[in-house]
Amino acid sequence: MAVNLEELIFPTLECIHIAGFAVAIGTTAIVDFRILDLGFQTQTPAQLTKYFNWWMLSGLLVAIFSGFGIYSTDPDMYYTNWPFLIKMACLAIAIVFHYTIHRKVALSGGASVAGKLVALISILLWSSVIFGGIFIAFIASGL
Repeated sequence: MAVNLEELIFPTLECIHIAGFAVAIGTTAIVDFRILDLGFQTQTPAQLTKYFNWWMLSGLLVAIFSGFGIYSTDPDMYYTNWPFLIKMACLAIAIVFHYTIHRKVALSGGASVAGKLVALISILLWSSVIFGGIFIAFIASGL
């Protein structure tokens, strides 16, 4: 595979992947922290959501497409790795949650107890994606 032919392609892809997730998850966390009243008091959650929408989507697309490149280096290792499978499940749930429930709550203001619960669930889901990615390297493959 082309990714395996050059020594620096894999680490470069990993850096791009992490940067994409940092943008996507970071912008989502800003909105979540605002819903939880932990900062950014001059803007509403709706304003932040509208402002960061393209940043979040762009970061997510960068992370997903660079992730395909990383996966292509050793598919057998990845699809038999529990942390990878958990990461993928959490990623799918987090994306669906973000573009449905989270978005609706953020655009409505999110000040209620239910809004705060949605923000906490969002943080938990995206954190699960991060930790799933970290543990891929530390847990041996084999289902």
